[in-house]
Amino acid sequence: MKKSLIALAILSTAAYADEGMWMPQQLPQVAKELKAAGLKLDPASLTKLTEFPMGAIVSLGGCSASFVSPQGLVATNHHCVYGSVAHNSTPERNLLANGFLAHNLGEELPAAPGSRIWVTKAVTDVSKQVVTPEVAKLSGKARSDAIEKNQKTIQAECEKDAGHRCTVAAYYGGLEYYLIKQLEIRDVRLVHAPPEGVGKFGGDTDNWMWPRHTGDYGFYRAYVSKDGKAADYSKDNVPYVPQHYLKLAKEGVKEGDFIMVLGYPGRTNRHRLPSEVAFTFDWNYPAFVKQSAESLAIIADTTKDNKDTALKYASQVAGINNYYKNRQGMLDSYAGSDMLKRKTAEHEALKQWINADAKRKAEYASDIELVEKLIAQRDAELKRDYYLGSSKPRLLNTARMLYRLANENTKPDADRKSGYQVRDVPRLKSSVDALVRNYDEKVDKALVLNSLAKYAAQPAAERNAAFDSVVGIKDGMSKADLQAALDKLYAGSKLGDLAERKAWLERKPADFKASDDSFIKAAVALYEPDLKSEAEDEELGGKLQQAYANYMKAKIAYMHSKGQAVYPDANSTLRVTFGKIAGRDPGADGTTWKAFTTVAGVAAKATGQGEFNAPAAQLKAIKDKDFGKYVDPKLKSVPVAYLATLDITGGNSGSAALNAKGEWIGLAFDGTLDSIISDWDFNKAMTRDIQVDLRYILWNMKHVDHADNLLKEMNAE
Repeated sequence: MKKSLIALAILSTAAYADEGMWMPQQLPQVAKELKAAGLKLDPASLTKLTEFPMGAIVSLGGCSASFVSPQGLVATNHHCVYGSVAHNSTPERNLLANGFLAHNLGEELPAAPGSRIWVTKAVTDVSKQVVTPEVAKLSGKARSDAIEKNQKTIQAECEKDAGHRCTVAAYYGGLEYYLIKQLEIRDVRLVHAPPEGVGKFGGDTDNWMWPRHTGDYGFYRAYVSKDGKAADYSKDNVPYVPQHYLKLAKEGVKEGDFIMVLGYPGRTNRHRLPSEVAFTFDWNYPAFVKQSAESLAIIADTTKDNKDTALKYASQVAGINNYYKNRQGMLDSYAGSDMLKRKTAEHEALKQWINADAKRKAEYASDIELVEKLIAQRDAELKRDYYLGSSKPRLLNTARMLYRLANENTKPDADRKSGYQVRDVPRLKSSVDALVRNYDEKVDKALVLNSLAKYAAQPAAERNAAFDSVVGIKDGMSKADLQAALDKLYAGSKLGDLAERKAWLERKPADFKASDDSFIKAAVALYEPDLKSEAEDEELGGKLQQAYANYMKAKIAYMHSKGQAVYPDANSTLRVTFGKIAGRDPGADGTTWKAFTTVAGVAAKATGQGEFNAPAAQLKAIKDKDFGKYVDPKLKSVPVAYLATLDITGGNSGSAALNAKGEWIGLAFDGTLDSIISDWDFNKAMTRDIQVDLRYILWNMKHVDHADNLLKEMNAE
């Protein structure tokens, strides 16, 4: 049988143990490296998604998690349950500040609207079904449409198995496609989150830093109907019984130990072209950092006198802060690196290899040239429209979504645009509901005005004429003029009311056209221009997909000719990475980074204020050395966090860290600031990720929060 390109790409893996976010089906190809690193399980067992330990690993859609009990208890990071904690918080019952613990099932709280637990059941190569011989002949929008049609057909067939969500994911820039089948658990409940002074200890000051003392953990529970099927929230639902769940490690970890992380990394960019690197670091990231800083300042200013509004935006602030520091850290690392020079040299070497052989030149050369031109066009359009997206009020975007849904509902489901099919309606309804606890008009208006002022300052030829018309934007408008235009737009809408928003979910296109609601009217006016813009994007996207896929085919062949491994960039699908627990010498500023931190560091950092406000009960337990069985004999204290040489990125947050036996030893939650540029350029010497130690989680649950019911459930007693 002909091997897939993914299999061919990893026939020679050399000594790449620490680098690589491997697809489970690739692991037999790196079995030698896994065994050499210390894995005591059969590497082939990690390819079986419904067996141990892979069957315990789940996705939260943006974060990773795992089952840790036979009653559907799910462990993940505190910052991954943060939105649900904030959603359930009020000034009178501030769960963010005080933490939350359900002592029994009846006390568990519904997670934020739209929360899901995704359990991967199967991964199947469907490349030939997506890019058929007929599709391969197409280009531009026709190609995009045909690929989307085939994806929807495959997904629809897969989803005949009720309660499952199926997605066709692209790998290597659309060179290969895999069908991901997942059980969609829709009833998700908040079980436990420590106080912010533990779960977010150090806050943005310590984010991406080492040494770290953050107890970044929290727990959800998955619920299903009494017959074991995925179901919406109901008091009659029961805890989901997973086929597999992680067992707690019997022994603590130490430096040099084998470690692997199983999870759903979001996006990496290691196969990007030099021009993409230059655009990102010279323009895109700097623009993002600037806008993020402005957004944080605006939210802080507009919520300072209203605790409830501040709680509504707490999760958004945490997210902005996280990416703000991430991108700035990447920029700092990039400024002192030769990454662009090396990427350029590597790309030139690839082109020379292609041009050195007539057959290779005929197969690849034209697409290598074309992909550069198409990327330049895409980046120019992104730069032009950068402020347009954030200049649209959230309720306008909600109205646009509602009107698009109404129009798509008039078509057979198979003909509807992806994102607006029957399978997508629960998610869209959840986004409507979620505005109750994450939206405030005053804050939204201030954020929009900040972007709108920059957008309106662009020449008319670079602006969107349809958007200008609905908002009333003209050349030379002052900020006061723009404010007045926004005030009028917001004042003319009732979409701020939940009942009003929900009513529009059921209405027909004619109802929208007859409405006097300002945001609804704007959505109707923007509909046709939006469709035109979407078609233009798909024309470019179809051409780019075709050229990029052939570029990746050439790159895989080139690197394989040199005996080098080629794993696909992360794309939010299940991956495995492995390495060892290790400090770093030198660390930042020439210092040596030890592999572990302990609770002594919590007490040393605790000031009782702001981001270092550890709970009094925890500080007392540390002072009294009330460590119980969780003390490390060598450290003579309870370990908090540890470093490892793992290759992770955003989306890996909450990933289970396992030892050589497949036992649970902690949760991955961060990387170090000077190594996060590994998303673009992996550096084996510098890269370290950070895990919260299982012993710290259990100690805090036992000696501080007294979560005895959960400890018993996890067999930790």
